[in-house]
Order: sequence, then structure tokens, then C-alpha cells
Amino acid sequence: MDRFSLFPDSPSLRQVFSKRSLVYRWRNGDPIITAIIMVLCIAIWIVEAVLRYISTPAFVAMISFGMFQPVTALMHPWTFITSMFLHQPNSLWHILFNMLTLWCVGPFVERLMGHWSYLILYLLSGVAGNVGMIVAASCGSLMGSGEQWYNSAYGASGAIFGLFAAMLVVYRRVGEDIRSMLVWMGVNFLMPIVVPNIAWQAHLAGFLIGGLLTLLVMVGLRALRFKPVVARTAIYGGAILVILALIVFACNMYNPLTMLIGFSY
Repeated sequence: MDRFSLFPDSPSLRQVFSKRSLVYRWRNGDPIITAIIMVLCIAIWIVEAVLRYISTPAFVAMISFGMFQPVTALMHPWTFITSMFLHQPNSLWHILFNMLTLWCVGPFVERLMGHWSYLILYLLSGVAGNVGMIVAASCGSLMGSGEQWYNSAYGASGAIFGLFAAMLVVYRRVGEDIRSMLVWMGVNFLMPIVVPNIAWQAHLAGFLIGGLLTLLVMVGLRALRFKPVVARTAIYGGAILVILALIVFACNMYNPLTMLIGFSY
């Protein structure tokens, strides 16, 4: 006897998440990586929200472990990555807006670049966003203010802005109409003005590095142009990551903790 279902033609969850289905969708170029990132972000946000109400110490420990803070970045290097998957636990707007934007932009870029190249672009843009905060903090120190070193940040915005830049570069190269994309970008760039406590430095740095990586993959060195996209992305991405690491170490000279340790000898 057939089971009753309100949606008889819809696949079951077992079918959707079966190995065969995932392999087929992966080979078909479906936005699997985008979906995984969204699921992780939403799941982690739910854990944050629950812990906030049932166990304040556990909630504080989770946020403290994962969030990015320039002053402790080199002591907690994993936060360059973990901070991308955390969102404001007491705000539905933060997670909702980021995930909506990611779903609007991510599938196009993932189909265009391929799964692994897309993942490299996403993670590198997110890391660059955090590096942007370190650069801003060091600039603040040069101007006599070290407060920005103690700013904390988390969210997917830096990585998402890298995807925006990738789309902009591709659209310009192929001559597509970019007006709709400019509207989305304009809204996101104006967010720090409308909504307080948004790390515009991360947005800008993620945008610049995402655009640079995409441009290099498309029109980089002649010797690499015939290599697969994923190989080019890995090579250029690795080079950019090294440069970002050097920038972090150079800026860390102005880190209040580094200076304090230096004076303690």
C-alpha cells in the first residue's frame, strides 16, 4: 500500500541526500558547495541562538572561540576561517540577509568556476576580509588610536563580497548587463552606513581580493592560461594567501599585545 503524501511527486529526503543524488548533482554542476555553506551557517546560528538562552557560559565560549579579533588573530589563526560561519545570534536579519545574498550570487559563481575553485574563492575572500580588519587596525595605530585592534567580527559578508567582485569581473569581461548586480552591490555597500557595527573593512578587502583572484584566473600569466581553472585558482590563490600572510605579520608590529610583550623584556 502506498503511503499518503501531500507532495506525491516530490523526492524524499533520503533520495535528495543519497550518495547517487549528490554525485549526480555534483557532476551536473549544481551549487553543492553553496548549499553546504548555507546549511553550516544556519545550523551554527541555531546552535548559537539555543546556547544563548540555555547556557550563557557555553554561548560565550563558542563565540569567543570562533569570532575574529585583530589583537588575537595570530594566537588564534583558526578564527580567520571559523568567523565566516558565525552570525549574530540575537538577530535574524544578519543570517537571513547574508544567506539570501549568498543564494542569489553563489550558484552563478559556483557553476561558472567549478566547485573547488569556487570554494577557494569563497574562503580566500573571507580570509582577506579579516586581514582588512588587521590593516585598518594598524592604520589606526599609526594615527594614534589602537581601539580597532579590539574590535570583534563574524559573518560571511567578506566572502560574499568576494563573490560580488567575481561576478562583476566576469560580467564586464563578457559584456553582460551588470545593472542588477550593481543594485545588489550598492545595497550591500550601504549597509555599514544604515546599520551600525558592520565591518566595512572586511567588505572592502573581501571585494578587492575576490576581484583580483577572478581577474588573474581569467587573464593571468600566459603560461598558466591553458591549465584547468581549478589549477589556476589554486596557484593564484596560494600566491595571494602568502601575500596576505606577509601583510598580517607586518601589521602585527603595531598590535598592542606585540608591543607590550616587546617592552616586557
